[in-house]
Amino acid sequence: MPNNTIREIGKPVWAQPEPTEDPTIFRVKHPSDAPIYKEIDELNKEHKIHPLPFPVPRGGVEPSLTLEQVLGGNAEAVKKITKEGQIVFHAGGDCGSTSGPATQNLVTDKLVSDFQEHIEKELPRFCLLLGDIVYSFGEKEYYFDQFYEPYRNYAAPILAVAGNHDGMVSPEAHVASLEAYLRNFCAEQFVITPEAGGLSRIAQIQPGVFFTFEAPFVRVLAIYSNTLEDPGVIADENIGDSQLKYLQAALTRVKKEGYKGAVIIANHHPPYAGSGSGTAGRHGGSPKMLAQIDEICNKVGVWPHAFLSGHAHNYQRFTRTRSSDGTEIPYIICGNMGHNAQRLTRGNTPPPRVPQIIQKAQGKTDQVSFERYDADNGHFGYLRIVVNESQLRIEYHPASDGAHAKTPDDSVTIDLKTRKRTQFKPNDHGWSERAQRWRKVRR
Repeated sequence: MPNNTIREIGKPVWAQPEPTEDPTIFRVKHPSDAPIYKEIDELNKEHKIHPLPFPVPRGGVEPSLTLEQVLGGNAEAVKKITKEGQIVFHAGGDCGSTSGPATQNLVTDKLVSDFQEHIEKELPRFCLLLGDIVYSFGEKEYYFDQFYEPYRNYAAPILAVAGNHDGMVSPEAHVASLEAYLRNFCAEQFVITPEAGGLSRIAQIQPGVFFTFEAPFVRVLAIYSNTLEDPGVIADENIGDSQLKYLQAALTRVKKEGYKGAVIIANHHPPYAGSGSGTAGRHGGSPKMLAQIDEICNKVGVWPHAFLSGHAHNYQRFTRTRSSDGTEIPYIICGNMGHNAQRLTRGNTPPPRVPQIIQKAQGKTDQVSFERYDADNGHFGYLRIVVNESQLRIEYHPASDGAHAKTPDDSVTIDLKTRKRTQFKPNDHGWSERAQRWRKVRR
């Protein structure tokens, strides 16, 4: 690795000038974390593992960041996206891999293929990672192998919510929680850290572990669900309630401004997960966290159009139908961007039949249905999200489809005004005109 000097460059830089070949091995040896996990398991049994405090983000009660800021003040680029009438971005979590670069490269190669477009409005403008960027404990020495190198050819900004492994501290490491994450995603200016290992990508300039990200047609509320394996925790006596105050402020601003775009909440631990639906998945939902978020949404009178998470190492999609008004919110897990993709069930237990209701509507209780999943060993993928002035479309793309396939295996579209599922209105890329011209030539 290069020396420990942080390079200030004053402008955003992402992909390498020339695409490079995928490596076959890690640069840094990744020893087994099994002994440390045994130590952590013992601490868990003794109830000595608790959510860890985190630094206060820059920017007051509602820290915020805009796409224009991320692009180095390039207002013209943002105006162009607005004029084109839509924004496209990627999302997904659990990208770090401890076994080697192969599984991450399957996903990142497919992500990079999305930059091969005939129509500029279809290009991805950023990627939002949903936590667990580096395993097993977010150590800085693994950032090159598990983040910078796999995304070396990704030609757009990358933002990230922190996952439990990004904030978890190994008992043997003697470093502060989130130290490497904060240095590589929450820098105060455009710099290249030593973790980049000589590559060009800058550290991101997020204000902290929770913040509002504003881009044309979409507003993402990013929160941090802390370091436990389960459940996710956003507020308690150990970490305080700053995130609850943040969510209330962010949603209140949405209401006060009469914001018409898509509102997405993104974190690492999912509110709902397949293991909560009668299966034996390894990661369950976080009902207390969900209840805290619901309380604020009810209080303010603003709900998200969608909720994105990682943590469970597969793809899962749920629909929550609100009893009060019939509006529908997709809750989507995409935690299979490179790390140890897993089945929903163990052994000979059959997989669940979907769609199926996992929570019945009763009184003020909302109905929740489990709609779709891609959950098997070796199944990796990511989300491609399209937002325009009237619709939010979330697509799931498996990496196994390869660079020449641009057809999602699953998708859901929400009408921003009615907040219900609807058919996506496809873009016109000129195929019909070309077909007419072709037919005239054939005559």
